[in-house]
Amino acid sequence: MSSLLYDAQGPRAKRRNVLFTVVFLVALAAVLWWVFSTLQDKGQLEWVLWKPFFTSSEPWSTYIWPGLQNTLKAAALAMIIALPLGAVFGIARLSDHLWIRVPAAIVVEFFRAIPVLILMIFGLALFAEYTNVSSDDRPLYAVVTGLVLYNAAVLAEIVRAGILSLPKGQSEAGMAIGLRKGQMMRIILLPQAVTAMLPAIVSQLVVIVKDTALGGAVLTFTELLSSANTMSGYYGANVIASFTVVSVIFIALNFSLTSFASWLERRLRRAKKSTGAVVGVDDLATGNTQGGGTV
Repeated sequence: MSSLLYDAQGPRAKRRNVLFTVVFLVALAAVLWWVFSTLQDKGQLEWVLWKPFFTSSEPWSTYIWPGLQNTLKAAALAMIIALPLGAVFGIARLSDHLWIRVPAAIVVEFFRAIPVLILMIFGLALFAEYTNVSSDDRPLYAVVTGLVLYNAAVLAEIVRAGILSLPKGQSEAGMAIGLRKGQMMRIILLPQAVTAMLPAIVSQLVVIVKDTALGGAVLTFTELLSSANTMSGYYGANVIASFTVVSVIFIALNFSLTSFASWLERRLRRAKKSTGAVVGVDDLATGNTQGGGTV
């Protein structure tokens, strides 16, 4: 059966796809077996290396939990600061005023072009030279600074692209009923753009969580990944076991974040379904859209 996107496969194409699938599965099984055999030969699958994570709370309370706390703290601070900052710069890039649009574009393009690790290193040097921040707190400040500067610039582009992706009729309708640009942005454009931007925003938030590991690798920030490195040395070089546990924790964190975003996106889409009520000009001007109507 054909569709608008592709033609139905014939007998030869079906046989070819089945053959490719079988070959891929065999190759994947061979790779997995090779990895398992190599780890087994190196002694990385011995129970003594995995035992501390299942029989004792010491690795969790001494290494994993403090590292996870620092990871969550740095990621949360970066998200809280970068999200509104990115929204401000994204909207500023759409301003009709040249003196607002051009500086915002320069700032966004500048920080978007610099690797986040360099921003963290510059932040560490900045706090060491020009502030009274203690040496214990500098790595956290530097990591948050680098994450905020880079991700705010990326989020600004996401916000700008999300607003520009809306049909021009939305803006024209707002102008037709006499709304100023600020009112139109607040009442009409941003509420619709948020739903469209949400997947990209969540992807960037996942990047923030993962990029905290850069601080541990370079700035001696004791986050989750660096804690795993220390832990593997303490428990008899169980590198595979330690990093496997940390990887599972990262996967759980990011999966929880994306699952929450998916739930929020569905809820927003349901909330924005029109009830067929008519919204007057005065309601729009004052932001009273409880009737559920659309422009």
